[in-house]
Amino acid sequence: PTDPLYPQEHGLDFQRLLDASTYKEQHRQGMIRWGEERRSADPGFFCRMAVEGAAHPVWVVSDARRISDVEWFRKAYGDAVQTVRVVASEETRKRRDWVFVAGVDDAESECGLDQGVAFDWVITNDGDQGALDEQLGALLRSVRGCL
Repeated sequence: PTDPLYPQEHGLDFQRLLDASTYKEQHRQGMIRWGEERRSADPGFFCRMAVEGAAHPVWVVSDARRISDVEWFRKAYGDAVQTVRVVASEETRKRRDWVFVAGVDDAESECGLDQGVAFDWVITNDGDQGALDEQLGALLRSVRGCL
């Protein structure tokens, strides 16, 4: 969940929903449905919540899910927005215990950014720590250069 509203409204443990546990998976479809309802009523709902009270020169929004999210940030912050996509092969994801669940992993909330976005950065995280460090180093140097 992007925020504690869903768990508050449904009497759930917010902290337990943040990890990759069975508890989260039991509630995942409900969270997706709830998020879709909120987004349908107000496409900028979660984006505004993400930046509310933010005062730092760099923000990392780690959970944009849809093209409308990226468009909202670009409209609100223009050229200051840097989009980063983190990818891993399906093989790597399976080694990390990911199992495809139809109706969840193929929902817009999970793959809405798979097409239609030209990312500024694509970071590959397939388990090669040196390659990951190199990619993240380039990203950090770029961000620092904008400050």
